Amino acid sequence: MWPESRAAMMKIPEVQVVSEDALDSFLEKFRSQSYRGRFHEEQWEEEFEKIPLFMKKTPSEIDLNENPDLACLQSILFDEERSPEEQARTYKDEGNDYFKEREYKKAVVSYTEGLKKKCADSDLNVVLFTNRAAAQYYLGNFRSALNDVTAARKLNPCHLKAIIRGALCHLELKNFAEAVSWCDKGLQIDAKEKKLLELRAKADKLKRTEHRDIRKAKLKEKKARNQNEALLQAIKARNIQLVSEAAAAGEDEDSASGELLNELSPDNPCGSRLSMDSRGRLSWPVLFLYPEYAQSDLISAFHEDSRFIDHLMVMFAEMPSWDSEHKYCPDNLKVFFEDEESMELYQVPPKRTLLQVLQHPRYFVKALTPTFFVCVGYSSFCRNYLQGRKVHQVK
Repeated sequence: MWPESRAAMMKIPEVQVVSEDALDSFLEKFRSQSYRGRFHEEQWEEEFEKIPLFMKKTPSEIDLNENPDLACLQSILFDEERSPEEQARTYKDEGNDYFKEREYKKAVVSYTEGLKKKCADSDLNVVLFTNRAAAQYYLGNFRSALNDVTAARKLNPCHLKAIIRGALCHLELKNFAEAVSWCDKGLQIDAKEKKLLELRAKADKLKRTEHRDIRKAKLKEKKARNQNEALLQAIKARNIQLVSEAAAAGEDEDSASGELLNELSPDNPCGSRLSMDSRGRLSWPVLFLYPEYAQSDLISAFHEDSRFIDHLMVMFAEMPSWDSEHKYCPDNLKVFFEDEESMELYQVPPKRTLLQVLQHPRYFVKALTPTFFVCVGYSSFCRNYLQGRKVHQVK
């Protein structure tokens, strides 16, 4: 160090002496004039909260008149003249603050603004992508979060936080095999990473469970299809004519057969289904309609060897609540089915079995649920209902 410089540093500055009168005058000015920037006793807490250093929460919208100090700081922080790296880092810090407050949507906006700066610092961009992925994850936007960690890994394939977040996203999206793969890639970097080991064990267990459930579902589907095909063969062997929606729409035979198989599923509109017992005999869901009172009954399992009178005796052993005239007795009832093509009616003898009626050449089973009309033979409604219509007797 040059001697002149050392002498300059060693030089003691001259102290300016202030007279007592000048000091008294200065203090007297404070006594006579009030301080315009002071806190008011009634609302000092609210005013204290407006000072940026002591704010517990940053307002979402900064008003220049309401918070001039904060507006000034913001203009300094986000000055466009600063380098892209400085601006991106500022947005990253802002996003981190929002993240800590669980303001994830605002955090996403801040991280996005940081990425828009397209700074040359790849490590900073990796952090921005990874942090935005974390915010998206907590918002439930797992696909967006996965896109972000994928972008982060393109910049740094060994970034463990991005790999962990990606594995978590794949778990939420139920991509268990992919979650295991991401964990394996992370464990190649750090074989003792506890979070990855835990995630891998969980993902592998869920993957095995998923594969088991898929196998069980396929076996169940195959079994149900075999049963349905057996039912169709039994129906064809009995010369019972079926009508599916596909056939009604004029579609080809294969489509009609597929539609019939679908109608055999447990989820048919009636909630019941055709079944076969151990002796190979069929039981049908059968619908009885009572047009006089707009009522109906569903017999969930009408055995093909049962007679109509047998069911009518059970169903009308007691008068139904809607039969105000007490006329619906088994002996008074007539059963019909309708040929939809000719609109003609066929009267069913009550001692006929269901199978005998279903094998009639003009009976077509629609939606695998045979349907019949029931009314009181001597009633005026029945006479009006049959008037002008051709009625055949089933032999």
